[in-house]
Amino acid sequence: MSINDVSLDTAPSLDGPHPMVLAAGELPSDSGTFELSTWRIMLAGWRASPAWHSVTPGLLLEIVELVVVGLVFGHFVYNMLLSLEAAPNLVTVLLVLSEMLAIGLIVAHRRSGTISTRPTDWLLAFAGMIAPLLVVPVTKDAIAPVLLCAGLMLCGLCVQISAKVMLGRSFGIVAANRGVKVLGPYRFVRHPMYAGYVITHVGFLMGMPSWRNATVYACGLAIQIARLLREERILLWDPAYRDYAARVRYRLLPGIF
Repeated sequence: MSINDVSLDTAPSLDGPHPMVLAAGELPSDSGTFELSTWRIMLAGWRASPAWHSVTPGLLLEIVELVVVGLVFGHFVYNMLLSLEAAPNLVTVLLVLSEMLAIGLIVAHRRSGTISTRPTDWLLAFAGMIAPLLVVPVTKDAIAPVLLCAGLMLCGLCVQISAKVMLGRSFGIVAANRGVKVLGPYRFVRHPMYAGYVITHVGFLMGMPSWRNATVYACGLAIQIARLLREERILLWDPAYRDYAARVRYRLLPGIF
């Protein structure tokens, strides 16, 4: 088509502003449509940016993990601090310190490219995390000397801390391969952090005995065992972990399991 084929009646007028150019402060007649179009353009631009392509399902799952852990642990620590204000207790102080360490490591943990997407693994991870936090301080007399209870909790706390220090930013809640650790307490059992939790829970239960706390910890232990078995299903894909598992036979308790 040549320029001579264009009718003057249908050609755009050269008088006045271009139909796509607005004067300062002027809005289209349908401002709602204009605003919607603006948001669509912004969204399209964001989708075309490198930041959009860096948002992966794994990243979204990591964010969900972080938010849930922060809310749950934060609520637990807050309730325990309230009980400390009412009745200071060494056993409760040690438990709060243990859980606050977990919060800090979760916030700083490194992303993993192999985090599990199985609903069962996520359910076990959050159930195992939440269950031990359902215990409550009680006013009953301890079934063992307070120093013994505190000593057990301190021992368990040290095992936990040493395992978490070895994990560093590889610490996480949901099953994933964040790197194989073989030093420190990992020389004795394959899941020393869970072993530390068990020791801590026994000390707390002896100092704060109740049927509720005993039931919570029993259910929590069963969940943790199922959880670590699910974790090993992922880790055993790694040749380095298979070699490690061949050297360190026991998962939780030396000579037993």
